[in-house]
Amino acid sequence: MEISELTGSERRVWEAFARGDRVDLADEPEEGRVLRAAVLRALLLGEHRRDGEVPGLHVDHARVTGQLDLAHAVVDCAVSLRTCVFEEPPQLYGAQFRRFSLRGSTLPALYAATLRVDGTLTLAHCRVRGPVRLAGARIAGAVFLTRAELGLPGRESGEPVLQLNQVAVGDDLWALGIVVHGEARLLGANVTGAVKLDDAHLDHPGGDALYAKTLTVGSDLHGMRLRASGRVNLRGVRVPGQINFAYARFANPGGTALRVSSAVVGELWLREAPRIEGEVTLRRSQMELLHIAPESYPDSVLLDGLVYTTLSPHQPAERRLALLERESEGYVPHAYEQLATAYRRVGDDSAARTVQLAKQRRHRATLPVYARAWGHLQDFTVGYGFRPVRAAGWLASLLLVGTVAFALDTPRALKPEESPPFNAFAYALDLLLPIVDLGQEKAYAPDGGAQWLAYGLIITGWVFATTIAAGVTRTISRQ
Repeated sequence: MEISELTGSERRVWEAFARGDRVDLADEPEEGRVLRAAVLRALLLGEHRRDGEVPGLHVDHARVTGQLDLAHAVVDCAVSLRTCVFEEPPQLYGAQFRRFSLRGSTLPALYAATLRVDGTLTLAHCRVRGPVRLAGARIAGAVFLTRAELGLPGRESGEPVLQLNQVAVGDDLWALGIVVHGEARLLGANVTGAVKLDDAHLDHPGGDALYAKTLTVGSDLHGMRLRASGRVNLRGVRVPGQINFAYARFANPGGTALRVSSAVVGELWLREAPRIEGEVTLRRSQMELLHIAPESYPDSVLLDGLVYTTLSPHQPAERRLALLERESEGYVPHAYEQLATAYRRVGDDSAARTVQLAKQRRHRATLPVYARAWGHLQDFTVGYGFRPVRAAGWLASLLLVGTVAFALDTPRALKPEESPPFNAFAYALDLLLPIVDLGQEKAYAPDGGAQWLAYGLIITGWVFATTIAAGVTRTISRQ
């Protein structure tokens, strides 16, 4: 293309390119801001260089007509088209750039799958009405999507609005305050640094607001004050630092609102998050710290296989147990064992015993009638071994009743000349404790009502001995 064929604004851009100077067309009249995409393409792919100068395309406030088609192109200079308006979607499929910026620009869409950028990719403050296709892109530096608005409210595009699946980012992914009207997809993405979604608004009611299965992050994933209407799917993510959803709002009524299953995460924070609208799934995940208050959980949760080292904030066992009652799959033994372990790890043995007792009671409801009856008896007498003081109280009470009763109605001696002196306390104790022989039970035989009392003490003693033994055995095996 000859320079004589260029408009005035195009000639300014052409001449500034060789020196890498920036051209701002903000003060030009509307027609003076027009740049043809073919001119920009000719500049980027031509040999318009000057010795001793570093070329670069730096243009502000232009209106680009026609399609900027750089598919498979290798551009060895920085490109910055800031606050520009594109009439057609740029075609950057398979292109390679040193650095690429569309900061503040307005586009109908962006087609840049398998893009390669040696430096940073900047789409901050962009307004894109259609999809942003960056699947398979390789960005050596950071990606900036801060305050970008993608998609149109209430319009279903038929494909994810933000496509970052299998993207590789060598630094951080900045998407602070991003607004996405549709699905944001990061399936299989790999970000060496952090992913920052603080104050983001992801709006896709009834669908996936954020689809980030098997996302790998080198440090943290931040989404403080994030608002998600639709499902946030983080199945299989790997985040060695923290996933921080403090103050975030999740809403997907009738479906799953937050899924962090089969994930390996250093810390998961939902500090002061409002009550989640929709199901929460944390199954089979591994976490060092889980920070979420019971009131933030919805009515339906899936926690089977969840493993955590520390649970925060510290709450009474009764509040945490109410959450386990919401388990969608019913009785899940592992959830109780994990909660008891967490309490025991911080030294709250009383809370751990409360959780273990609640587990036995929940398990009892799943047993046959005869097993439930035996369970009720163990619960009533010794609290399944977790309330040993209760058993001691029962024994002391029965011992007192037996001592008073036999003192008032002394049993007759079977062999008066050989029988030891009668002792009401020792006699009642001999009846109650089946493994103790004080010589009183064999030497004396009560009559009438006292005989029925003796039978009751013997039966009660065996029941207590069996239940206490079962409880102690369960406690010792658990330790």
